[in-house]
Amino acid sequence: MPRSLWLLVIGMAVNVTGSSLLWPLNSIYIHEHLGKTLTVAGFILMLNSGASVIGNLIGGILYDKLGGYLSILLGISLTALSLLGLTLFHNWGAYCTFFTLSGFGSGIIYPSMYAMAGNVWPEGGRKAFNSIYVAQNVGVALGSAIGGIIASYSFQLIFLSNTLMYVVFFLIAFLSYKNIQVKAEILPNSNGGKTVKRKGKHLLKGSPAMYSLGILGFGYLLCWICYVQWQATISTHTQQLGIPLTQYSLLWAVNGGLIVFGQPLISFFTKKVCTSIKKQMLIGIGIFIVSFLIVGKAEFFTGFLAAMIILTIGEMLIWPAVPTIADKLAPKGKEGFFQGIVNSTATGGRMIGPLLGGILVDSSGMTMLIPVLVFLLVISLLTAFFYDYPTKEAAKLTPKTN
Repeated sequence: MPRSLWLLVIGMAVNVTGSSLLWPLNSIYIHEHLGKTLTVAGFILMLNSGASVIGNLIGGILYDKLGGYLSILLGISLTALSLLGLTLFHNWGAYCTFFTLSGFGSGIIYPSMYAMAGNVWPEGGRKAFNSIYVAQNVGVALGSAIGGIIASYSFQLIFLSNTLMYVVFFLIAFLSYKNIQVKAEILPNSNGGKTVKRKGKHLLKGSPAMYSLGILGFGYLLCWICYVQWQATISTHTQQLGIPLTQYSLLWAVNGGLIVFGQPLISFFTKKVCTSIKKQMLIGIGIFIVSFLIVGKAEFFTGFLAAMIILTIGEMLIWPAVPTIADKLAPKGKEGFFQGIVNSTATGGRMIGPLLGGILVDSSGMTMLIPVLVFLLVISLLTAFFYDYPTKEAAKLTPKTN
């Protein structure tokens, strides 16, 4: 990998480690330390996710207008200041305000990180985005483990530690990302000279690439709605079956371990079996379906363990594939905008999923949830199959030049 990509990978790991110190403990802090109900806690988490969706969209636009360097520094600064506010002010109103702003700030960061990864190693294809994906999971594993230890001493130390992690991330970005520039595309002009294709000048409305991105993003949203059930309804279901919380936590340790240490096997699989990024998406979603069918029948820990292993394999195929496709679809100068769209759809799925799952389980139990999730994944499978139809049709209609 290029040195620039390594710097992005390190930055992403630090970024996610910082955010993962806090996010698994938010509901506990709101409920036990601020005295609010779990319903209120869920609403505040939804506000954070909603702000992150907006941040993703704005972050993508800022990348195309200002470049990744300034966009990332802006996102880090907003997040760090919000976390400093959480550290200094401990009342309910301050928590709601600063926690929501932190979601907005962190949302700005992600599109630029993904767009820059695609830019610094375009020949790497899916490998560049897979590296960022692995870095995220390393950060989740480290942050979640360290966060629990720090919280046992003081929740205020969690906020302070989170702030310090973003200070470290700011220094990495400030010192290392300035020279990671977007390469302008050089095209021959009608006079035989060369014309620089400037950023942000493409008309996207009604373009085949936008239609393809919309289809892809919708399927991505559905995948995330299903995936987050493991953190919402399925976690509750395991407790009702008498599976200890320690064993449920072990499932996520298995998830993180497979993602980090299973990369050589996944790399071999994608080279030999997934001969195209589209095929990688289709196989990954098919594996998701198998995983949820197993969950529907599982009654003991071993069943959920098998389902989690299968789910993780699917995740390792789907999650890096979507930003790779978005990068390929994006016109020059719109990479950030396209990455902002796919990141916002993922966040939207994380926001909608717990609410939808909760309604289904409260009304009809797991017997209703699993068929609905499988149905949504079948729709996602169709979107993965047809997402490139608009661009292919447009290519057929484009006259060939000699």
